[in-house]
Amino acid sequence: MPSGPVRVAIVGTGGIARVHAEALRADPRAALVAAADVDAGRLAAFAGQYGVPATYGDLDELLRDARPDLVHICTPPHAHCEQALRCLRAGVSVLVEKPPVISLREFDVLAAADDDGGPWFASVYQHRFGGAQRRLKGLADSGALGRPLLAVCHTTWFRDQAYFDVPWRGRWDTEGGGPTMGHGIHQMDMLLDVLGDWAEVRAITRRQARRTRTEDVSLAHVTFASGAVASVVNSVLSPREESYLRFDFEGASVEVTHLYGYGDQDWRITPAPGWDVPSAPAAGVPSGHRAQFAEVLACLADGRRPPVPPAESRRTLSLVAGIYAAAFTGRPVTRADLDPGSAFYDRMDGGQAPW
Repeated sequence: MPSGPVRVAIVGTGGIARVHAEALRADPRAALVAAADVDAGRLAAFAGQYGVPATYGDLDELLRDARPDLVHICTPPHAHCEQALRCLRAGVSVLVEKPPVISLREFDVLAAADDDGGPWFASVYQHRFGGAQRRLKGLADSGALGRPLLAVCHTTWFRDQAYFDVPWRGRWDTEGGGPTMGHGIHQMDMLLDVLGDWAEVRAITRRQARRTRTEDVSLAHVTFASGAVASVVNSVLSPREESYLRFDFEGASVEVTHLYGYGDQDWRITPAPGWDVPSAPAAGVPSGHRAQFAEVLACLADGRRPPVPPAESRRTLSLVAGIYAAAFTGRPVTRADLDPGSAFYDRMDGGQAPW
């Protein structure tokens, strides 16, 4: 347990790292003590803006000299596994931006290096931590809403061609996938957070408009262990951008419409006739990195495992892999179909993308 503020380092100082830094400096339980990047100019600008006292071009030097309690990995996805593994082997807990890794095999390597007593490996899925999502999960788990029957999970965003012209984007070997992996993963994590384990998925993927090696659209039909079914759409071709989730229970429909983060005002609930349910799943805390980091810092200060733990993070990543596997094989896919030995365990495209 840290004796004072949690000593945090950030690896990778691009756009998402600035979101991390803003959230961390708003919390007195964190001290941002170091940052690392291979781009010296970007690193210097980041350190100057956020008052980072020590900068490094090498992660091993940072781990040795800065002695962080926690490292936030904010680099491109293909670098996550190797960098997180170096942190864990150095005895330092790690929080990894989405997607945590680019394959189930990489994920299991990291999970094996995680220790129940620390150091810990956790993933950034900040939309779990908005108060309304947490209250909805509580209501669903308690049975107050009845059985889950149907869900809709749509991430319809817009990214132009210039977005994909960045060298590491839109490639299976560096980004791990298209909007299914890099964009819709947040909404899918919210879906799984409420409905639990998925059982089977059928899907299609397309390259409709962008010059990219990955898909730019996917559509899936997901069946859950509970018997609930869901429609899942991921797109980066949608000029009117929206993130939309709908949960139809026996007792109510619960919906949220937002883009990159929600507040209580973005949720609505429609009770079924004869059911007495809350008017809205309001709880006062908007979703975002700050909400998740507050819990991470509290856990580390107490010597407890931080959220989101490997088992829950892997469930979300396995649904992404399942969508790709179902789309590229043309068959329904179960979780058992993604075990070691499957091509889709080693790569999200399984080497079978049809284009």
